[in-house]
Amino acid sequence: MTAYAVAHLRTLSDHDDVLTYIEKIQDTMQPYGGRFLVHGAAAEVVEGEWPGALVVVSFPDLRAAHDWYASPAYREILPLRTDHIAGDVVLVQGVEPDYDARATAAAIRAARGC
Repeated sequence: MTAYAVAHLRTLSDHDDVLTYIEKIQDTMQPYGGRFLVHGAAAEVVEGEWPGALVVVSFPDLRAAHDWYASPAYREILPLRTDHIAGDVVLVQGVEPDYDARATAAAIRAARGC
């Protein structure tokens, strides 16, 4: 099942290290089937506040996402970003194409005895 690496970059920088990171990251993702879905596009804020930028990368599964994040190639370039940009990164499992949120709500209600 598809998984995602999602980064909320709260601060931005055009430091040379960051540009080098951007130049190199795609090569670190390719062996794990990673591909950009969103890469730093300006977000239209419709609720709350959203400083910074969003990056979303898809992977074939959660194992591939974990393996990429822990890979020597990615760990080598990671400080090029983290030394200059503050942000949060999560790895998250996607849902099946036929996922139905109503079934999730029903299961939670049933577990609560409602």
